[in-house]
Amino acid sequence: MIHSKRTKIVATVGPACSNEETLLAMVNAGVNVFRINFSHGSHDAHGKVIDMIHKINKKNNRTIAILADLQGPKIRVGQIENNAANLEPGKDFTISTKATVGNDNIASISYQELPRDVHAGEKILLDDGKIELIVKETNKKDTVLTEVVYGGILSSNKGVNLPNTRISQPSLTAKDKEDLDFALSKGVHWVALSFVRSATDVYELKKIIRKKNSNAKVIAKVEKPEAIKDLDNIVEESDGIMVARGDLGVEVPMEEIPTLQKDIVAKCIRASRPVIIATQLMENMINNARPTRAEVTDVANSVMDGADAVMLSGETSVGKFPVKVIETMTKIINEVEQDDILYMHADGYNKWNNVPNPDSPAFLAGAVCFNAVKISDSVNAKAVLGITQAGYTAHKLSSFRPKARVFIFSKNEFLIHQLSLVWGVTSFFYDKEVTTSETFADMRHILKTRNYVKTKDILINTASMPFNEKGRTNMLKISVVE
Repeated sequence: MIHSKRTKIVATVGPACSNEETLLAMVNAGVNVFRINFSHGSHDAHGKVIDMIHKINKKNNRTIAILADLQGPKIRVGQIENNAANLEPGKDFTISTKATVGNDNIASISYQELPRDVHAGEKILLDDGKIELIVKETNKKDTVLTEVVYGGILSSNKGVNLPNTRISQPSLTAKDKEDLDFALSKGVHWVALSFVRSATDVYELKKIIRKKNSNAKVIAKVEKPEAIKDLDNIVEESDGIMVARGDLGVEVPMEEIPTLQKDIVAKCIRASRPVIIATQLMENMINNARPTRAEVTDVANSVMDGADAVMLSGETSVGKFPVKVIETMTKIINEVEQDDILYMHADGYNKWNNVPNPDSPAFLAGAVCFNAVKISDSVNAKAVLGITQAGYTAHKLSSFRPKARVFIFSKNEFLIHQLSLVWGVTSFFYDKEVTTSETFADMRHILKTRNYVKTKDILINTASMPFNEKGRTNMLKISVVE
């Protein structure tokens, strides 16, 4: 089954779904992108899953994308005695870089530079912010003395967040580089970089990927206060953005998350960058067959915000209902997408005021795409069609959020899979070298044969002329399916 929803679904693969039968069922239920989380699992296990996804694509003529999510400099506490230390408010608590089994008074930490990076008065948050410490002093070598502000039970290997501290550790760790090499060798289409702090982090990763002769694109995960400060540059440098609300909601005041989400999505739409909303969208369905009403509303709001994709983590990787959660999310998306607020309207504007940028070197191509979408709305077209080799036309048409379907044709198979993350885009392989008229006729035939369009449907065609020069999009044509 091919779904007509515009908003894409990213599903994390884990023990609950790492077999071909379940993965295919999830695809049929509405998954567009599978996320491989390199914070967990071995290369051998990830390799088998990636091979299965490639097999599903080939066997079922699908274009599911694969996203490799690098762990980044994730900081964790070490082993805790009996897996339960009781941290009481007002009491001192020591954090040490030396290997030690933790207890009610002390815990080790994986980040060796912590004593040199932190300063008195800064917060240290443990276990997704459930426990809050304030730094009293540091010996700048191997020990940090803190006071417990909000206590609780601390167990082994819980995550550590440093919202006030500028950490010296690079965004791309030695483990990440090994994982990246492996992921690129397996043909992943997207790479997500965790704990991005500046556009430079993204640039450095892209440089490594280019040296590996890969065409994988980079998604910057926004989950640090520093990333918010450099957001415009990060959006510009990245190929896509993930609003990683888990760590972001710990590192910045939680009440800021809803407006930050909307602001980030709007910036991405105006920059023609796909944006993913992640974390706890359907958390209740890890153990239950139904989401909470709040979760349904959260998914709906993410769609109304204009996100290209919504992402599931534990719900599919370790949850009891990996297929049902996809079916449920697809139903929510389909319902919300009936609302006209999501789309460009005949006056040429949408809720994001996304219009071509006159200062862009691709302004004329952008203007053609903008007006193709505007006309499609005016004449109630069924589809807007584009031809691309690098992806610009697909991203641009999508960013104007047309009510008509967006169908993209390309001979770049790798790109076709990448575009599965992009809002509203359905892609097809097409490599004929024929005239413009013949190409448009072929495209109409493909869409009609596959029941995407029918006789008398209006289509808006975009292309580059002369056709054989493969330049930027510079023409549009209205046609009617015969």
